Formats: sequence, structure tokens, C-alpha cells
Amino acid sequence: MENTISFRAPRNSRCLVTGANGFIGSHLAATLAEAGNEVVCLVRSTSRRETISSLPVRLVEGDCRDRSSLRAVVSGADYIFHLAGAISAPDRETYFAVNAGGTRNLVEACLEWNPALRRLVYVSSIAAVGPSPRGRSLNEADECRPVSDYGRSKLEAEQTVRGAGKTIPWVIVRPPNVLGPRQKELEESIGLLRLRIRPLVGRKSSRTSIIGVWDLVRALLLVAGDDRAVGRTYFVTDGTPVSWRDITAAVARAAGVSGAYLPVPYPVQYAAAAAAERIARWRRRTPPFTREHVAAARKYDWVYDTGAISSELGFRSEMDLAGVAARTVAARLERTHAHG
Repeated sequence: MENTISFRAPRNSRCLVTGANGFIGSHLAATLAEAGNEVVCLVRSTSRRETISSLPVRLVEGDCRDRSSLRAVVSGADYIFHLAGAISAPDRETYFAVNAGGTRNLVEACLEWNPALRRLVYVSSIAAVGPSPRGRSLNEADECRPVSDYGRSKLEAEQTVRGAGKTIPWVIVRPPNVLGPRQKELEESIGLLRLRIRPLVGRKSSRTSIIGVWDLVRALLLVAGDDRAVGRTYFVTDGTPVSWRDITAAVARAAGVSGAYLPVPYPVQYAAAAAAERIARWRRRTPPFTREHVAAARKYDWVYDTGAISSELGFRSEMDLAGVAARTVAARLERTHAHG
């Protein structure tokens, strides 16, 4: 589906994207470059770059935890999209060093080295707000009650962005579970489905808001280019909560798979996550999933009202779960065929 919201900034704007090599960042960087903007991607020296290596963008090595490394990329930028962060980390200290500390460094760098910045778009998370009560969606006015170190670190980062006041024209966007090509968990699910396995994650009654990565990118471009968004915080969802099993079923249909279900009891999921955490600590790596992740999918609902960005800026999601699943599976098959 084609973009219907154009980037309202000048076509030759200089855009900085932190976390550009990640799932969302790589899609955003590609869209910004296609619109004719000069795109600078901040990447760590150890970061994998295959998702952006073929894009017409400039890669600059740096780290949001190192404030001095930000001067070159922050200076002269018209728009900054801050997506760099730790979704999984070996400990609480790492979450806060990367998510909260990294954001603080970026905001301070903007204040010192780019007073003419047009917009700072901070991509936060629903985790900063916490789960929703059963049967009710949360909106931007609800109190934040994060239940994970990841969420608490993202909330502290939000507070840092707001602390810039009117000096920096900022916007905060809180995506829910974002689906699309290169999203790790969704790609793993497609791989299992191709083996005729349909894993059951979470509980059938647990529900979550979602959005396709293409719609999220449209929303980020919209808030970057609309002055009404300055100083605002927005949830961005497709408006239709689903269960985790709905997501698996949609992907299975898109992939043409009707294999047997593989139920994985919660105690087994939890024990596997605990083992993954221990192995990661021993190897000094980030665990692929944690007990917090398992508990979040089972214990809570994560449902949010997207009315604010809709009524204030006119944003509408263009793709539902079925469309996202179909496009993601098609992209996966295309990559598979391209690599023989």
C-alpha cells in the first residue's frame, strides 16, 4: 500500500536516525532516503549493518552512551529520529545506561550543538506506560505504571525529552507491538510455521495493540512535519486489539500453513527464559528472550487508544493484521529466493 502522508519538511532536509540498523530504523531510513532527504545513520562500531548497507545513506560510527561521539551527527541536522535503545539487556543497569542515559546524552547534545533543530522525534514504547486493565484501553492521559526495567528506562527517557521544554521541538511516539519484515519474533514465527509448527504464545485471552511498520513510519513522518505535534505524546496503533494467537494464525494463513499446534506450557516457557538468561550472562551476551517477556505476554493486556493522533493530526492506519502478515510473509519469501 502506498504512503498517503508525505514528509512535509523540505525534500533536501538532513535527517539523523539513531538505531537505523534496527527493525523500525531501517524501514524509516529507507523511506526518508526515498523522499530525497540526506539521511545520516548513527551506528555503533559493533553493529550489524546489512539492513541499511545498500541504502543511499551515510553511516557514522558513534554511540549514544558516548556524548562526545554525537557532536558530528547532531550538528546541522534538521530532524532527528531517536530509535536507538536496548529492548533486551543482561541487567537493569544496561537498560538505563542505553535507554535513559543515551537519550539524556542526545538531548544534551542537541541543546549544545544544534539549537536550530526543527524536530526531535523520540520513539518510546507502550512499555513506558505499562499494561492496560482488562477490558479498557489506555490513553495518553493515563498514569504510567511500567512493569519492567525496559519500560522504566523508556519512561525515564521520555521524562528527559520533556525536560527540554520549548528549547527543542520534540514529539514522543509510543508504538505497540510493531509487525513487519525483519521483526525478530515474527520472522522466527514464520520459520517455525514453514516447519509445520504453530507455536502458542501467551494466553488466548491476552490482547495487544499492534501496528504495521509501514504505518508506524508514516506516523513518524507525520509528527516530524506537523507543528501541531510539538510537545505532544502519541500512541500509534491500528485500532484493533488482537491476541498473540491471532497473530500466529494470521501469519499461518498468509504462509498457507495448516500444521498442528505445538502448545508450550507457561512453566516451560518461563524455565526456558530463565535458562536463556543464565547462558547469556555466562557468555556476556544479551538473552534472546527473558522471563519478563514471557510474563508480559501471559499476564497482561497491552491495549491503547490511538484517538489523539487520529483526531489531532488525521492519522489513520492503512493496513490490518491480515495485510501486515501477507506483506511480511511475501517479503520473507522474496529474500529467501534472492539468496537462493
